[in-house]
Amino acid sequence: MTESPFVIQNDWMVTLETPRLILRRWREEDVAPMAAVNADPEVMRWIRDGSVRDEQQTRGGIQAWESEWESQGFGLFAVEIRSTGELAGFTGLSVPDFLPEVLPAVEVGWRLGRSHWGQGLATEAAAAAVRFGFEVRGLERIVSITQVGNDASERIMTKLGMHPVRETVNPTCGRRVRVFELSSDQYVTTTR
Repeated sequence: MTESPFVIQNDWMVTLETPRLILRRWREEDVAPMAAVNADPEVMRWIRDGSVRDEQQTRGGIQAWESEWESQGFGLFAVEIRSTGELAGFTGLSVPDFLPEVLPAVEVGWRLGRSHWGQGLATEAAAAAVRFGFEVRGLERIVSITQVGNDASERIMTKLGMHPVRETVNPTCGRRVRVFELSSDQYVTTTR
């Protein structure tokens, strides 16, 4: 039996640990490095309409993510590199309100700075978030949504055991998206 990667201080203060990462709640000192990630046009290329975000918008996003933790019992984690303490970006679970046709649903998502791409970190982080969603929060299904053409995100979704279930348009920006899904039954089958 493997040791659980979950450190749950109470029902709302959750930290997940993977071999290379610590997934934790947000701190004030995370705003500037996350704003740097959000200011990179290449990182933001596949997010909504592709617009970058400044520090004020990033701070508002973090506040919204923290509010979701309080209201839902899950949310987006700050992703910290264990060996350096550097903030790499985020991963976690959220309600995809921007795409009402898939609701009710919980989405796993991620965004890492470019210096952290191509190392399997997004997959490692997202897999921990999926595990948390199914094993701790008892979710029945988790979706992931990506813009058509974002092959890197689709590869991560496939590695997570997800499969495409529909293609549609994101009404907030008019871009085509693919919705991937993993049910709790499929998760149990793939983790045996």
